[in-house]
Parts: sequence; structure tokens; C-alpha cells
Amino acid sequence: MISRTLSRVATAISGRSVRRAVRRWVLGRPGDDGSRPSRKAGRYVWSIGIYAGDAWTSLAPLPGATNPVLTGGSVSDVPARYVADPFMLRVDRVWHMFFEVMNHRTGRGAVGLAASADGRKWTYERIVLAEPFHLSYPYVFEHRGDYYMIPECSTSRSVRLYRARPFPWRWSLAATLLEGPCLLDASVVRYGGKWWLFVETNPELSYDTLRLFYADALTGPWREHPESPIVRGDPRIARPAGRIVVAGDRVVRYAQDCSRAYGTAVHALEVLELTPRSYRERPACPDPILQGSGAGWNESGMHHVDPHALSDGRWVACVDGWYRSEA
Repeated sequence: MISRTLSRVATAISGRSVRRAVRRWVLGRPGDDGSRPSRKAGRYVWSIGIYAGDAWTSLAPLPGATNPVLTGGSVSDVPARYVADPFMLRVDRVWHMFFEVMNHRTGRGAVGLAASADGRKWTYERIVLAEPFHLSYPYVFEHRGDYYMIPECSTSRSVRLYRARPFPWRWSLAATLLEGPCLLDASVVRYGGKWWLFVETNPELSYDTLRLFYADALTGPWREHPESPIVRGDPRIARPAGRIVVAGDRVVRYAQDCSRAYGTAVHALEVLELTPRSYRERPACPDPILQGSGAGWNESGMHHVDPHALSDGRWVACVDGWYRSEA
């Protein structure tokens, strides 16, 4: 069973300790080791921007967009500490963006929705998915006319698949894909007639272990790849950082750099072999494709990208970033 396989990675830390550690990271409460941003209000401020470029490796602020396009202040239905982890889809000529909204009152994340006709000006709509546990990283995608979401919900000790009924307003649980003590930022892609799922699994929250699973059907059963974990002991390239892109015959995954601190930059890696028996990748670029700008809303770091190809050959992406506030 997959759950038993994943349990082996947690021999040194109990499930209760994992939940406490995840909660410390989310809330930034005393006890955080100080090596990663706690995202606590008044310390680290997260928000969302729009970038564009001629390629998925060359992105810059979108002309005409005033970044950040969404902040915690954009949220009108709950007291928001910050917004982060954006994913978007264009449906019926409208861009729909889903993202984490950290509720200041409950201390838990939920999934918010914003919409835009042109990708430059965004209107916040409302919270569209909330659970008794923390939600973030709402990985949304379309498959055979249906719309699905896989939000991170590691404190539930599972990877959960939701289906929209109707899109984009209501989401219901369709299946539980994986179970285990630590499953962070699960990212899926359809390629070569199979589904592939990448997920960070180190229960010590060092963000240095990436595991790979595959399945014939989206709902499973999921099997762990024989070369998994495909990243061991490398916090620069282990934790997923956004949508996996299939561009022609190329597959590209993004990873957030957590080597010095949490969420400082995004690296692109090109997948060279992806079969049930083999896996091989290499850096797509020598430098991060996103990183802190040194000033403003993303002064200190960036850790997420969701790029989409446009009909004119250009790319547009939703991203996030953070800066440290002394307030």
C-alpha cells in the first residue's frame, strides 16, 4: 500500500509532530526554526502578480498589469492575512484564478477565486473551497470536459481530488489519491498515456525529498515510481513550485528553492525521461527563472509560477512573491 510506503519516511517523527510542525510553518508561531519565512502578518507579506514572456523560461511583469494584482486586502469575505499559490484557467474567454487565502481568524488556508477578462485587472469573487483543515496550492486543471482541483491539504495526511460542480463555484471531493504522513504541493500532469504525480514528502519539513507516482487513471490506483524519490537531500529543487508544463515534446517542472530560506526562488527543470521504469531530468536554465526583485511586493523572494501558452506564441503566468514587513 502507498500509505505504508510513505510511512517509512516518518520513522523519526510521529504523525502528531508532523501536524504540529506543519501548523508552525503555516502560522509562524513560536517554535519555528527561523530558517524559513513564517508568513506571519506583520513579518512576511505574500501577494500575487502577473508575468508574461516569449517563453516559459523568460518571464517578467506583464505590461499593463499593476503588480501585485491581488493581496490580502483584496479579499472581502474573510479576514485575510495573505494570498499565495495561484493557479488559473481560461474558460469561456474569462481567466479564473484560484489561490490560497490565509484566514487570520481561523489560522487556516482556504481556496479563493478571482476573475479577469484580460489577465491584467482582477476582481476577487469569494472563497470557493474550505475544509476543517488547512488548504493551499489549489492545482486546477481540465480533463475530458471536467474541471478538477488538487489542493495541498497535508494536515489531513492525504492528497485529495476535487471536481467542480459547477465550475468555478462549487467543488466536491471526488477521490483520495494518496495517504501518508507528509504530502506537500502535489502536482499532476498527463503525459505518455499516464498520469504522473510529483509531491514533497520529508516529514521534517526540510523540503528536500521529491517522490513520483503514476497511474493509468486520474483516480488511481497510484504506484510509486521505482526510482522514487527522484530528488533526495536537495532543498533547491525538491518542493514543487507550480504547474507542470507540456510544451510540444518537452515536459518542464518547477521547483522552489528552499536551500537558504523558504520560497526564495523558482527553478525550471526539463524532464528528459518519464516512463514507468525510468526518470531523468536536467536544469532547463542555469539560473532561477523567478527570484526576489530587491524592492516592492516581491522584494525578498518568489516561490510559485503557473504559466500558460497564448495563441500568439507568448506566455502568461500567475506568480507570487513576498517581502518582510517591519510593521
